[in-house]
Amino acid sequence: QVQLVESGGGLVQAGGSLILSCAASGTIYSVNVMGWYRQAPGKQRELVATLAAGGRTNYADSVKGRFTISRDNAKNTVFLQMNNLKPEDTAVYYCNADYRATLYAKYHELWGQGTLVTVSS
Repeated sequence: QVQLVESGGGLVQAGGSLILSCAASGTIYSVNVMGWYRQAPGKQRELVATLAAGGRTNYADSVKGRFTISRDNAKNTVFLQMNNLKPEDTAVYYCNADYRATLYAKYHELWGQGTLVTVSS
């Protein structure tokens, strides 16, 4: 069974930094896009950042210049470095990945369980 395990959330003061990590485990042949989404209370889930296996990144305008996404392809792990955090960054952050179990299998989308990031003012 393939799963995504996130870590690194917590409480931080405004202006501080956190690093989130997410590791995919199980029967995985390859992972295409990995990324982070977030959902604040009372709001819809939104994209934070994605990183394709080839290196192309996509960031939400609200985090550009403050957050950096990276990955270790050998370990199927994605990271999110979050700097200069703001109270409006408070949300549950979810890891997302498109993976396939074998060379000829279809890609499947997978979500992590979420990790809470709270930024105090």
